[in-house]
Amino acid sequence: MAHFGQVLAEIGDFGRFQIQLLILLCIPNFLNAFYLFAQVFMVLDETHYCSVAWVKNHTFNLSAAEQLSLSVPLDAEGNPESCLMFQPPADNASLEDILSHRFNETQPCEAGWDYPENRAPSLKNEFNLVCDRRHLSDTLQSIFMAGLLVGAFIFGPLCDWIGRKVTILVQLLFFAIFGLSTAFVPTFTLYVILRFAVATAVAGFTFSNVTLMTEWVGPSWRTRTMVLGQCAFSVGQMVLAGLAYGICNWRILQIAGTSPVLLLFFYYWVLPESARCLLTRGRVEEAKTLIQKAATVNKRKLSPELLSQLVPEKTGPSGNALDLFRYPQLRKMTLILFLVWFVDSLGYFGLGLKVGDFGLDIYLTQLIFGAVEIPARCSSIFMMQWFGRKWSQMGTLILGGLMCIAIIFVPADLPVVVTVLAVVGKFATAAAFTISYVYSAELFPTIIRQTGMGLVGIFSRIGGILTPLVILLGDYQEAVPMIIYGSLPIVVGLLCFLLPETHGQALKDTIEDLEQGPHPRSLKSEPSEKDTEASGRTSSQGVAFVSNTYF
Repeated sequence: MAHFGQVLAEIGDFGRFQIQLLILLCIPNFLNAFYLFAQVFMVLDETHYCSVAWVKNHTFNLSAAEQLSLSVPLDAEGNPESCLMFQPPADNASLEDILSHRFNETQPCEAGWDYPENRAPSLKNEFNLVCDRRHLSDTLQSIFMAGLLVGAFIFGPLCDWIGRKVTILVQLLFFAIFGLSTAFVPTFTLYVILRFAVATAVAGFTFSNVTLMTEWVGPSWRTRTMVLGQCAFSVGQMVLAGLAYGICNWRILQIAGTSPVLLLFFYYWVLPESARCLLTRGRVEEAKTLIQKAATVNKRKLSPELLSQLVPEKTGPSGNALDLFRYPQLRKMTLILFLVWFVDSLGYFGLGLKVGDFGLDIYLTQLIFGAVEIPARCSSIFMMQWFGRKWSQMGTLILGGLMCIAIIFVPADLPVVVTVLAVVGKFATAAAFTISYVYSAELFPTIIRQTGMGLVGIFSRIGGILTPLVILLGDYQEAVPMIIYGSLPIVVGLLCFLLPETHGQALKDTIEDLEQGPHPRSLKSEPSEKDTEASGRTSSQGVAFVSNTYF
């Protein structure tokens, strides 16, 4: 009787077959950056005034400056108000009455807005996301984040029921249908609905691709392949900056950012299913065919005897969500990880969605933000090896929080300094997010690891939902969002001191193993390939993934 781990070791745990799979999965990861952050460039600030029909009466023959002065009051700084207008005169008012400014009582805009800069169509000027409607753009981001949460619930179980490959193909189809349809919506309400729909597919792919990749890659490469996949997303953020800079019309930008997914139609033939998934579902012959194909691509010889002994994978015992709160050590660890994932998402998306508020050109800042994530994610591997998981998690959270707090005290006329601090904060939050995947999966015992990862993922999505709403607090006090983005990671980072270190420790299989306390074990005594594969864990590089990850 042979297990998949033994077969994987013989056909190659990271050969040409796995490299091809990594490239196939990195392409949609690259495109994901557009779906998450493109809207930031579709609602840029733009000068606007109340649209007042009566001042445009051609019989008055008023200049543009006269029309503005007659229809719009001035603010305390002497600039035209963006959201107020003078009450219109009576129908029988003469030109002399109008020019004498007798009509100086103000009211909110009642007939829409004018945009004198005549920019290309954007979400802001086409759907009038200004004045009392300005909060809709931030609310829309929260709705998108809610879609990510719903997508995790939908596509997590679906990934197990119909397989990894079919699920990913469905998600790519949704990318194309919902993404492209968004470019042609006639109303803002329909835009919101389609954004929510595409968010469900984005969330599903985020974990489906990780699951498929880790089930084909050996333990020593799993962490690195996960980081490379995240680096593809970071490169996508950099390309997004250039794309948004070159295309100002939001509808054309939407088409340009989503249509490339149509080129991935060939995935139907080239994307492999997970052999491990097939084995868990009892489809042994299909799994053998895939394994033989992988061996051929990797130019490795597979023993016919070993292949004939391949048996369906057995799923081990599992716990339930209540177990996470029944035991003191596990309960403490779970609650802290909830907070870690919450502030991970809050800080990461908080800085990402405020990319236009740091004083420098928004396109340049976005380019820098994307570029800095690559070394941040890669360096997290070395940080975890040198300093351990706990201190790496603590350090990156606290550093990210300190940068957000420091931004508050920098004058607005020093945009370079503000941007540098924001970039360092972005580096820290990106690294913290990567470390959280590794650290959390190592902390949870095997029998409840899938449930634990699912629940912390929910708190991550909740953090994403609340992030745009926190930004809205800046309308009342400008410093409040950065205070929240800064103070919470610092507090949670300090709480990480209460967590056990997992670097160089054997992974816990049962809750009893965890509650009895740590049993140090050198890296040389890490579980073998066979033991690791059989228990659904990863290896020395430090990330533990189960065969499915719902959230």
